[in-house]
Amino acid sequence: MTTLESAPLTVDFGGLRIEYDERVLTPRPWTAAQSRWAADLIRLAPPGTVLELCSGAGQIGLLATTLAPRTLVCVDASPVACSYLRRNAAHARQRVDVREGLMDEVLQPDEEFAVIIADPPWVRREGVAEFPEDPVTAIDGGDDGLDLVRSCLDVVADHLVVAGSALLQVGPDQADDVRRLVATHHHLAVVEVRTFERGALVQIDRLEDLVA
Repeated sequence: MTTLESAPLTVDFGGLRIEYDERVLTPRPWTAAQSRWAADLIRLAPPGTVLELCSGAGQIGLLATTLAPRTLVCVDASPVACSYLRRNAAHARQRVDVREGLMDEVLQPDEEFAVIIADPPWVRREGVAEFPEDPVTAIDGGDDGLDLVRSCLDVVADHLVVAGSALLQVGPDQADDVRRLVATHHHLAVVEVRTFERGALVQIDRLEDLVA
């Protein structure tokens, strides 16, 4: 487990006490909307576990599964973020399966999830310097801002149950890009997009498998 050398900062996130420091992306209050929408999807979803990708300090998934209790698996590549996630889960009195590493390496091929929540880095690399207060690895989405979005959609395509839902956070101008990427996965469909000043939330559902 990573030692947290910096003094933690604390924020109230939808009623949850969330700890983090400057090495972790600061929880954005508006993203509680993703938690609340995810909770609505969880209540309607088939039986199964909730997966959060690019979870950071864990606030979005923890609030979602506080509002609509389910087993939660969280994935993040940052050891520091995972350490804070474990602390925040303990504060929320939740048992969370925290997996530290790349999403395509820490998930088993046969694992399936009823709801998948994702908040990947989506800032275009050329614009990262505009956000000096944010850790580069937490916001750098590659040349077009969509590198980690593509990775998350691959996980959704491979691990979301039939009739399950994914809720993806992207930049405010990236919803059309997500629609285009989702269209390359024949069994996924964009159901709804909600746009906010700081970002957009995209609901993606897994359709019934086609019968030959």
